[in-house]
Amino acid sequence: MRFTPKGYGGRRRNPDEVKRDGWHEQRVLAVALDDHRLTWPERELVRQLGEKLYGPAATGREVQR
Repeated sequence: MRFTPKGYGGRRRNPDEVKRDGWHEQRVLAVALDDHRLTWPERELVRQLGEKLYGPAATGREVQR
């Protein structure tokens, strides 16, 4: 028999569910530059916004195109 403390049961949400809930509940947008659902202009816009708000990405972590 396995004991799970109260509040630790249930299922784990996948990352897309967390992102979607964050957008709907808190108006926070989390976008990956390599998301296949985005077109090139959309990825470029996200990259430019990220650099404007947070500075350039670290050299070793850039997305390969």
